[in-house]
Amino acid sequence: MTTSVPRRILVHGVTGAGKSTLAEQIGTAAGLPRHSVDDEIGWLPGWVERPHDEQRDLAQRIVADEEWVLDTAYGHWRDVVMPHVDLIVALDYPRWLSFGRLLRRTAVRLVRRDQICNGNVESLRVLLSADSILWWHWRSFSRKRAQIRRWQRDPGAPPMMRLTSPRQVGPLLAGFARRTH
Repeated sequence: MTTSVPRRILVHGVTGAGKSTLAEQIGTAAGLPRHSVDDEIGWLPGWVERPHDEQRDLAQRIVADEEWVLDTAYGHWRDVVMPHVDLIVALDYPRWLSFGRLLRRTAVRLVRRDQICNGNVESLRVLLSADSILWWHWRSFSRKRAQIRRWQRDPGAPPMMRLTSPRQVGPLLAGFARRTH
């Protein structure tokens, strides 16, 4: 017999925490479609940000479905997503851990020239620019962690599973797998 499991899950956390990886793992464990926000909503080829009104429309289409896992929700359209969320999985890791992961991931992508976000690639020019994902981590870290705290205090917010260590991921995924089989 299958036990009920949340069917619309938002993974939230700071840049570099592992949101996309965890969202994919949750989708697999829970049998839910996973949506990569950077690929499907945020970025066009050439590191061109998709216009915000188009992002809102795309987000609205995704959350209209009965089942999904989103690996983030950008602030300028998060209001479209939140009324539909059954569960927030918040990665609330320390800065040293998330920045270390981001630095390692970015270096590997830079060397390998891995394509990400609609064929875009990391470049030294972008990495050293004001738009660098490394700088973005430093600028957004406190704000994203504060959002987690606000949701925790808000009785009207969706239920949250707050992970403070990567060691908590295995039991979380095992819980999804048990509830869907």
